[in-house]
Amino acid sequence: MYFDTHAHYDDRRFNEDRDELLGSMDAGGISLIMNASSSMRSAKFGIKLADKYPFVYASVGVHPHDSKSMTDETVTELEKLSAHPKVMAVGEIGLDYHYDFSPRDIQRKRFREQLELARRVKKPVIVHEREALTDTLDTIREYGDLSGVIHCFSGSWETAKIILDMGWHLSFTGVVTYKNARKALEVLEKMPADRMMLETDCPYLSPEPMRGRRNSSLNLPYIAEKIAELRGMTIEETASLTLENGKRFFGI
Repeated sequence: MYFDTHAHYDDRRFNEDRDELLGSMDAGGISLIMNASSSMRSAKFGIKLADKYPFVYASVGVHPHDSKSMTDETVTELEKLSAHPKVMAVGEIGLDYHYDFSPRDIQRKRFREQLELARRVKKPVIVHEREALTDTLDTIREYGDLSGVIHCFSGSWETAKIILDMGWHLSFTGVVTYKNARKALEVLEKMPADRMMLETDCPYLSPEPMRGRRNSSLNLPYIAEKIAELRGMTIEETASLTLENGKRFFGI
């Protein structure tokens, strides 16, 4: 019923009960999970999870935090991994100027290289953006032929409209249940229904009332409930809509 379009089950916070938790997804109404890569290690781990669980798919890519660790060989290896039949996207890639764990010029270089990779392998991209909006928009405009999603979107309607006008998608996390989520709620009310996706970004960003605990895909109904309330839909309609949007976006 639900598609968690961005999760991190390779994260060490799942080490003690990963298999038990993933084994409970069907009973919890979770139909599909996209395990989003953040490094070479997580890309390989995500593919192993996708091989083990029929409902898990994977992306491959290096997060901007780890851009400084990339080499030309990294891009070559990512391209090889992208040939796996359950790798459906390149990501999570992008720019993060909040922490600056990697130098900004290196982030921009590796971001473009991975967009080029997505173009070569003809897969959509999952983009992370934090306090780097102008550079991110300027960069993705150069790749108008790519299909993409800005994950964990919490920006303004003005920003959302720019992204949506490029044909891209937006995905939303438990942040939409927080008291300070005014901007994201406005976007959710106004945006086209066919460009909206749900994600947890687990183990991070647990929605209310689970905030402060480790997140998982089982918490998607809390996000769907908030969106359903905003758009005058039922939770079931929201789940079905975003499931189909995610399947269409990733080609599943």
